[in-house]
Amino acid sequence: MSTEITGYAVSFLVYLHSVSADKRYLEAAERGARFLVNAWDPKRCVMPFEVDPATKSYFFDCGIIVRGLLSAWRATGEEEFRTVAVAVGNSMLRDFASDRGDFHPILALPAKRAEERDVARWSRSAGCYQLKAAMAWWDLFEATGEHCFQKPYERVMEYSLAGFERFLSGFEHAQTMDRLHAFSYFLEGLLPWANQERCQEALRLGIVLAGSFLRAIAPTFARADVYAQLLRVRLFADWAGAVQSDHATLAEEAESLAQFQREDGGWWFGRKNGEMMPFINPVSAAFGAQALDLWKRREQINRHLLV
Repeated sequence: MSTEITGYAVSFLVYLHSVSADKRYLEAAERGARFLVNAWDPKRCVMPFEVDPATKSYFFDCGIIVRGLLSAWRATGEEEFRTVAVAVGNSMLRDFASDRGDFHPILALPAKRAEERDVARWSRSAGCYQLKAAMAWWDLFEATGEHCFQKPYERVMEYSLAGFERFLSGFEHAQTMDRLHAFSYFLEGLLPWANQERCQEALRLGIVLAGSFLRAIAPTFARADVYAQLLRVRLFADWAGAVQSDHATLAEEAESLAQFQREDGGWWFGRKNGEMMPFINPVSAAFGAQALDLWKRREQINRHLLV
């Protein structure tokens, strides 16, 4: 059972409740948040990647889990959700910090030993994509007023801004499409500081880069979540006054994204050489559904509701 995917699901269910007032979504979000509370190991102070067996902990996953728990806390007022979110945020600060000044991507449990990095695999490296996870610290600062969570977000911001332009370079098409998914996390992670000049410049350049790569590679390989993430970040950046998006581009990307939704409501993960890949997952569904809903309703929402 994946703690990270549950964190995404909780955030998405809270979003669905916010736009529909259907209590079933909030009830499901509470059940998911309760699962995360129970997955937290208070003895070892660690959030495992999977609960059985609990052999690894991921920096990125912990950030997604924090944001899911905070979403549930805002929607329900259940204080335990915030308490565990703070505990996971402190674990990210304490256990993943490296001597290099960045944050280890993976720890082996139970020793909390940093696993060897692999620069060819973004999920096993420290990099700009980690900014979305670090956004959880900024959310914790806003939720608690504890200033200890400000500086770590800024720390990840600094090394992300320094190296993001190289993140998509030098890979073949399939790898680049997968890295576009991660690169979009970086763009999302900029949103708390979208009023800062450096972040606005990074958003402008990053959106152009992502859009160009997506259009170039899509005829042979396209991922639904990349279309969804790019559409969402265009909307949020526009609302923040950071990057203005033109209607034609938004409409084109929304139309391309909609092609991945199945009749039963699920979302195909991707398409290769004109054929849909035969599987679906909750994250593509959450990103895709939220992106299209935001596009259709054209109503600005609070950044905390970004899944």
